[in-house]
Amino acid sequence: MMKKILHVLGPGIITAALVFGPSKMTITSKMGADYAYSLMWIVVVALFFMGIYTAMCSRIGATQSKSLLSLIKENFSKPIGIAIGIGVFLVATSFQAGNSIGVGIAIGEATGTAPYIWVISFTVIGISLLFFPSFYKVMEKLMIGLVLLMLACFILTLFLVDIDFEQFSSGFIPSIPKGSMGLIIAFTASCFSLVGAFYQSYLIQERKKVLQQNISIPKAERGAFVGVSILGLMSAAVMICAAAVLFPNGIHVGSAAEMGKALEPLFGRYASSLFFIGLFGASFSSLVGNSTVGGALLGDALGFGSSLSSKKVKVLISIVMVLGCIVAVTFGKLPLELIVIAQSITIFLVPFIGISIFAIANSKKVMGEHANNWFYKLTGGLGLVVIFTLMISNVYDMFLK
Repeated sequence: MMKKILHVLGPGIITAALVFGPSKMTITSKMGADYAYSLMWIVVVALFFMGIYTAMCSRIGATQSKSLLSLIKENFSKPIGIAIGIGVFLVATSFQAGNSIGVGIAIGEATGTAPYIWVISFTVIGISLLFFPSFYKVMEKLMIGLVLLMLACFILTLFLVDIDFEQFSSGFIPSIPKGSMGLIIAFTASCFSLVGAFYQSYLIQERKKVLQQNISIPKAERGAFVGVSILGLMSAAVMICAAAVLFPNGIHVGSAAEMGKALEPLFGRYASSLFFIGLFGASFSSLVGNSTVGGALLGDALGFGSSLSSKKVKVLISIVMVLGCIVAVTFGKLPLELIVIAQSITIFLVPFIGISIFAIANSKKVMGEHANNWFYKLTGGLGLVVIFTLMISNVYDMFLK
């Protein structure tokens, strides 16, 4: 029974794993450490819209034989379809070093060894996984295992902390504490991941090919919402831990690794180790998932297809991993220049992705009777308002401020 449930949830759990990377852990750690429980509400808001768009993409994947990029190129604009594929590849490559560094720090801190050893080792392991007979099946099992590992680590850590349930409950009432807007924007932008939602349609289609069976729309949408709920649970667990432990002690963190170190003097090596195991799960799942998204979408944009069994797609995925490893070992951190490049591309790319998903899901010509109903039209439209608000805010911060 459990095996069947996990199989249905597979694509949704993969999306949750690739979205919940070390950068997400850093943002949620800072939110809890700086503002206690007062920003819990934004987790619900961001994940609601993520769920809506992930479910839309799941429906597209379940009903269509062609990829989402192919549908965009055929029905709307070929240049936009190609630009999305190339843009996602560039963003994935720019941020890949952060995932590699997260793996290195997580194991390096836990074992007292040099991080670069683990960066190289797990990049090699990640590339090796590509050449298993069915990479999708391997990736699905890996992601499910890593997500369960992360959940176990974060929930066990929560049992060690003293949660103020009254303040926790009040955190779901929307408020914007002074100086918190930057974190609210960063969390919403990273959690409401349209790239992750977009790739969900590919995961559904890959699963259909591998298992040689269709996936019903209710199961596809249910898997999407459960995957996003798991993403929310992990985000909330890290934030609650930081709010309960770091905020009362006035400890501010700049990264997820710093939060792991901060737990040790307060709760001992056990809690610190648990958190670093969770950081490893988040980093390695994103290392594999992020590179897979970048390589598969570039392959689709260039006309190679997006199948994870394609040698050309595997080469493109490997390129993302190798470049991330080189940057991580060379600089030991994600260079500011790469962050700026990735953010600049993302600012202008994400609205096109959102509009494209919404347009395809609304199209009677493409989706027939499975086109968006009034609920998805309304909530999807509100999601676009959120996306454009984030874009305007980011443009102002980066270019006009």
